[in-house]
Amino acid sequence: MRLDHYNWSGGREAMLRFGPSTGPVVVVALPLFEEANRTRAFAVTICRALAKRGVASVLPDLPGQGESLVPTADIKLSDLRAAFASAAGVGAYSFAIRSGALIDTDAKLAGRWHLAQQPGQDLLSELDRLRKIGKRTDFGGNAISDSFLKEISTLSHSDLADAMMTSRPITPLWRRADPDNDPALAALLADDIADWIATCEG
Repeated sequence: MRLDHYNWSGGREAMLRFGPSTGPVVVVALPLFEEANRTRAFAVTICRALAKRGVASVLPDLPGQGESLVPTADIKLSDLRAAFASAAGVGAYSFAIRSGALIDTDAKLAGRWHLAQQPGQDLLSELDRLRKIGKRTDFGGNAISDSFLKEISTLSHSDLADAMMTSRPITPLWRRADPDNDPALAALLADDIADWIATCEG
């Protein structure tokens, strides 16, 4: 694992690189907001497992996520999509978790793999639930702009890009109170993703 960065129209963001420096690359799209914190360790475990299988991957911090200096209240869906597209470049493969499936739509990818993808309306319902149990303008500890919520509210299932999706039983790490991991599932998913990429590249 090594630290790197990427540039997009809104600035410079950090990302982690795993695996070989040549060959196909998987770009990870974490779910938005608090679910990103709950699934990051799991995503890193998958990236490390892919590296053992000879597949490179990157885990970018998107605006308002991870080490990004962009306030969560300032992010727009279009910015997240633009940043992900810049991190991915051309010809990579995406691995998106939950609402991360809303982020990889503008990237020029060779293929998409979505895990338990969450459509925009489902995300909006989850954010509304968080607001009701917290402060009026707070969404589980995140300040989110009205413009972002409006963008999400206009999305439908058809706004999710076509993707391969796993049919394996999934432990919902994003539902747990604290960040967690599932190395056994990560290994299985890494096998699936590596086999899928080998088929695509073959």
